[in-house]
Amino acid sequence: MSLRTNEDLNEPKSISEIWVDTHALGFDMPSDSQACSLLRVLAASKPSARFLELGSGTGLSTAWILNGMDARSHLTTMDNDPILLSVLERHLGHDPRLSVVCADADEWLNTLIPASFDFIFADTWAGKYRLLETALALLRPSGLYVIDDMLPQSNWPDGHGEKVANLISTLEKREDFWMLNLPWASGVIVACKR
Repeated sequence: MSLRTNEDLNEPKSISEIWVDTHALGFDMPSDSQACSLLRVLAASKPSARFLELGSGTGLSTAWILNGMDARSHLTTMDNDPILLSVLERHLGHDPRLSVVCADADEWLNTLIPASFDFIFADTWAGKYRLLETALALLRPSGLYVIDDMLPQSNWPDGHGEKVANLISTLEKREDFWMLNLPWASGVIVACKR
């Protein structure tokens, strides 16, 4: 038995079309397929759950999360870029389990009710490098907090490696979460609220 490759991850049907539109826009910060395949597996472990994605982009990770969710679950995804969200809505907007929000994440996060989500994928600065406490407070007990891009990336600006190290250290010190730092794909952290 061998490890699976990107070619045989059984991608959601909408992925190839989303990729075409993503490349056409020149958007170069999408989550990779391996990280997204983990999102799908984790989503499948949360039946009848409320999901939150911070940083929708064009909907690549959104498609994988939706693919793992059951029919009774709901995903709210948000981004502040209406052009990127137009791609997501074109390909995924028909799914009744999905709500799309275009807003400034820093302001929007503060309007949400604590302990109202079972799963958060934070793929933007808000809820990850800013307002981490606010995002983590949104999780119910046993809720999952997932972030990627924790391994060095070629597109990191100067000083970003220190921000990543500080974030990892902050999460490792928390006593209210179990944390797993995975050297998978771009580097994924999965934390479960105790």
